[in-house]
Amino acid sequence: MVKQQSIFVQNLRKHRRKSGFTQAQLAEKVNVSTHHIGMIELSRTNPTLELVDRIAEALNIKTYELFIDPLSPNVELERLRYEIRDDMKKLLDETLEKVQTCK
Repeated sequence: MVKQQSIFVQNLRKHRRKSGFTQAQLAEKVNVSTHHIGMIELSRTNPTLELVDRIAEALNIKTYELFIDPLSPNVELERLRYEIRDDMKKLLDETLEKVQTCK
């Protein structure tokens, strides 16, 4: 459990900084105190699942991205595989729709 908490904290900080938010700005967006975000980032408290979802939404990421081990290349490859699959499906659907409207 400690490893997963550490991964969550690392990802939270990384995505918060990448989004350009301070702890106070993120706290305001998710409707908690700055102190609460600070305690989460120090691993002194754990967020509820509801708060994790609100944090992910505020950071404009998928919730699971807060739990991806940054040291695991397989996870990144899997994410890319799903992203490519989804892009290909979207392109195929758009092409089929265009073909059907031309008939």
